[in-house]
Amino acid sequence: MATRQDLANAIRALSMDAVQKANSGHPGAPMGMAEIAEVLWNHHLRHNPTNPNWADRDRFVLSNGHGSMLIYSLLHLTGYDLPMDEIKTFRQLHSKCAGHPEYSYAPGIETTTGPLGQGITNAVGFAMAEKLMASQFNKPGHDIVDHYTYCFLGDGCMMEGVSHEACALAGTWGLGKLVAFWDDNGISIDGHIEGWYTDDTAKRFEAYGWHVQSVDGHDSDAIDAAVKAAKAVTDKPSLICCKTIIGKGSPNKSGSHDCHGSALGDAEVAATRAAIGWPHAPFEIPADVYAGWDQKAKGSKTEGDWNAKFDAYAKAFPTEAAEFKRRMAGDLPANWKEATDAFIAATNEKAEGVATRKASQNAITALAPVLPEFLGGSADLTGSNLTAAASFKHVSGKEPGNYISYGVREFGMFAIMNGMALHGGLLPFGGTFHMFSDYAKSALRMAALMKQRTIAVLSHDSIGQGEDGHTHQQIENTSGLRYIPNMVVWRPGSSTETAVAWVAAVERKNGPTSLVLSRQNVAGIKHDAAQLDLMRKGAYVFSDVAGKADAIIIANGSELELAIKAAAELNAAGTKVRVVSMPSTNVFDRQDKAYKDSVLTPGVKRVAVEAAHSDFWRKYVGLEGAVVGIDTFGESAPGGVLMKHFGFTVENVVATVKSVL
Repeated sequence: MATRQDLANAIRALSMDAVQKANSGHPGAPMGMAEIAEVLWNHHLRHNPTNPNWADRDRFVLSNGHGSMLIYSLLHLTGYDLPMDEIKTFRQLHSKCAGHPEYSYAPGIETTTGPLGQGITNAVGFAMAEKLMASQFNKPGHDIVDHYTYCFLGDGCMMEGVSHEACALAGTWGLGKLVAFWDDNGISIDGHIEGWYTDDTAKRFEAYGWHVQSVDGHDSDAIDAAVKAAKAVTDKPSLICCKTIIGKGSPNKSGSHDCHGSALGDAEVAATRAAIGWPHAPFEIPADVYAGWDQKAKGSKTEGDWNAKFDAYAKAFPTEAAEFKRRMAGDLPANWKEATDAFIAATNEKAEGVATRKASQNAITALAPVLPEFLGGSADLTGSNLTAAASFKHVSGKEPGNYISYGVREFGMFAIMNGMALHGGLLPFGGTFHMFSDYAKSALRMAALMKQRTIAVLSHDSIGQGEDGHTHQQIENTSGLRYIPNMVVWRPGSSTETAVAWVAAVERKNGPTSLVLSRQNVAGIKHDAAQLDLMRKGAYVFSDVAGKADAIIIANGSELELAIKAAAELNAAGTKVRVVSMPSTNVFDRQDKAYKDSVLTPGVKRVAVEAAHSDFWRKYVGLEGAVVGIDTFGESAPGGVLMKHFGFTVENVVATVKSVL
């Protein structure tokens, strides 16, 4: 029978072999955390390798994702559908074992990790989602939502600022089912960390409101006792500081940065085999070691016990059980289309000339009663983003709700939202000024990469922000978000377009949406019935002329009104101008050629108008067209004054159209 040391050494062997074969990777962390992993995955983690997605499984996050061979080894050894042939293709094209753990590549990977600090932040989101879902669905004697989130993290995660944002919130929220293991090995890529990381980490986390313990990360009994003690503390998240030796087992490279980010080398691999007493060939695992790791039977029983619990819950609370299944599946409510069609029609009938941030709040208010999974929030800008609805219950410290004040933590907010979306059962949205989407760009990119349904509410979208000046007037951010693959950006130009954008964002299941919203009012526009359908395509003909147009003006946001007025003046003077509203370039780009040509007629000169960087619009207007944009930083003055100062006037748009004819 294999010993616990044999089981840990299987991780070391698989990790160094895969990295050596690829001649690329990070063997040190998996080798140093092998005992911690064995204790957690074999003795505490509730999971079922034969069904990686059952609803009440514990979630595991490898935040130090460079040590990816650790999770691949664990998935393979415990019985997930990750065969040895995949381990052998580590870091190769189309392998399930990518360089960093990638969500949806291999079963059992809960989130993509690699950008350090975001994994632990996702884990905070997972744990918060568990707490909120439990508060909404659990009944006395029926705890159908009752699982832990476990996270491994390294020194790099501890240093990255986003981990500070999220871990402070985890303490405030009292996430007692979050247990993090810090791989305290004292090494990063540049070497020993004493020169750049001297925090008293334990005291820092205690100050956050965490339960903190310190153990020898190679003492399985001590680790086991620490996990039990962490689980006994129900009102605080737990940090277990594990003192480890990076690359443990390697006679000549352990304890140094030499094993952090590169293969050990054939000679050192052979020496390590001898040092740890592992006589087996590369990628060879003895039957007794596999038997010691196999979690399939145990996991199936654990899930079966939960299924029986859920069946009893469904008999006692059939409505809640059906709602739980719907939400975990990510399906929309049965009355969704009826409710949203009515909301869009009512918005269009009213045709309010308000800022799109206000139109967005109207949408949130209307959608909240239809969507119990809605989870709103803002990074200390609720009154400016207008992200709250009267029906929301605010999260207050450790008290659950469905609206979160994240504090001034834009990056942390969006990364936590990613964890919530990955958990399932919630549809998170969060607001900040558009300028600060730069702070959060990496988390927004990760949502797109993982195809997660999150919604960013980005208000104060341009120089229309006004008096706050250059620092708060983004010029390039809208285009930057549009360039992220799988991100959909909407910049609506009317209340109705805002309503349609919100509905589209909720209906989108395979990626995030950014709603770019104005501080300044937009025109009160009542659209015709055909336009209500066509605006869902991202762009549509707002107004047209008889016969072929001489020019097309493309606009969105608050500049749509400017385009409408300029076109009216040009048409009155005999120049035939079509106006195209393009609230979402991303959605429009996905339409077929026939539709795109019907909106932007080939051969017709075009002028784009947007209070943002002009270069982006060259893809639509070409070199022969023109853009009324802004390619400098803004200024501090009232928004209307700035619009005039930077050329966003009817006169300038008219002159620009004439210049291309």
